Amino acid sequence: MPPFRACLLLALSLAGCAAAGTETPMTTTPSTPGTPHARVVEAARADAARRSGLPAAQLQVVTLESVTWRDGSLGCPRPDMAYTQALVPGYRVRLQVGSEVWDYHASERGAVALCPAGRSQEPGPSGRD
Repeated sequence: MPPFRACLLLALSLAGCAAAGTETPMTTTPSTPGTPHARVVEAARADAARRSGLPAAQLQVVTLESVTWRDGSLGCPRPDMAYTQALVPGYRVRLQVGSEVWDYHASERGAVALCPAGRSQEPGPSGRD
């Protein structure tokens, strides 16, 4: 598949991940300003603040994980969509937004999307450090 087409499929897949759900806390990976982790957290916070109307500073990180997604859907597949069938390094961030925990999935390249609980899938069997 040409690179442009793969990027387009990934972009389209991320566009559909937008709802909230509740989850329990998991292991947290430390974040240092300027690192990919920090950029993913900031992008997730900004999106959650925009959607919820709450200040980004009030949105707490419940978990931050380096993961390997099973395919280009980043663990958030949409019905009737095709995805690249390759492992994708990325992150999962769970934010406390009011009384809910929102699940954000991201690629290592920085694409961040809110994934609804009913569609959210677990990453591959071996996470990354």
